[in-house]
Amino acid sequence: MRPSCLTSVAAAVLAMSLAGCAQEETGYTFALVPKAMNNPFFDFARDGCMQAAADLESVDCLYIGPSEHTEADQIQVVEDLITRRVDGLAVSPSNATAMARALARAREAGIPVITWDSDLLAEDAGFRTTYVGTENRAMGVEQARLLQELKPEGGSLCIQSGGAAAMNHNERMQGLRDTLAGVESDAPPGMRLESDNGWTEVDACPLYTNDDFPLAVQQMADVLASEPDLDVFSITGGFPQFVDQAYRQAVEPYRDRIDAKDLVIIGADVLPMQLDLLAEGLSHGQVGQRPYAMGYRSMEVLLELVRGGAVEDPIYTGLDVLTSAEDVEAFRAGRGR
Repeated sequence: MRPSCLTSVAAAVLAMSLAGCAQEETGYTFALVPKAMNNPFFDFARDGCMQAAADLESVDCLYIGPSEHTEADQIQVVEDLITRRVDGLAVSPSNATAMARALARAREAGIPVITWDSDLLAEDAGFRTTYVGTENRAMGVEQARLLQELKPEGGSLCIQSGGAAAMNHNERMQGLRDTLAGVESDAPPGMRLESDNGWTEVDACPLYTNDDFPLAVQQMADVLASEPDLDVFSITGGFPQFVDQAYRQAVEPYRDRIDAKDLVIIGADVLPMQLDLLAEGLSHGQVGQRPYAMGYRSMEVLLELVRGGAVEDPIYTGLDVLTSAEDVEAFRAGRGR
């Protein structure tokens, strides 16, 4: 792993935030650490965290992480927070194994720790009290069910994922693969599909984006061009869709195949730009998480823990499955983040 340092911007924000907190005679400072601060998905978790801080007595939300998706930088952010002894940590681990080693220090320091969005490996679960977020395997299952409805005979498949060591994306891939194959594998990310129930993953996939959105679009464009008979492109996160104009340019050449459901695209998450893409027919379905609830609930859980209370493990925040422009309209009309 390359040497890494906390970005100057993140370090400055952290120093100012903690200096302000030190002046407070009462109250708790809880840190919400995303995988990256340039990911619009995590912006909703930040908003939930800030709203919880406004609603709850004596709670300050410190939202901080690496500016871009970099595993080493995220670990250093967490280690710095531990050294400065924040009152509680909520972390979305980019690398589950490496983060577990860092969170062991937090446990030794007596700092309550929870994970959100993405969890640790099962053998490291003792380093956090609970997980708050999506039931990630179920998210993959829901994507697979959509594919089974749209392609009942199966077909060729490309899965695009996040980081290879990200537990949440590996669990989603396992749920997708297991459901399509009709088996239960032992561990994430499940067994590669090789003519299982009619499903086969193409040689170029799975793709790992490391949350690099322009790269995700380029990967998608390259696979669609090199695999002219591809039946399904399934995404475990929002990666290419988060840069929606680039995504449109990548998929528009295949509009006829998409309209005919010859080429099926299934996405993850339901951010505003993704809802537009679904309404335009540039995706056939989106399985959405609830990041605002993750941020809000994380603050509630940490407050309960520092007050000596007990919490459930895990705490799931739910999913939304949308497949049409009508679903988008209804979702927007009744949407509560």
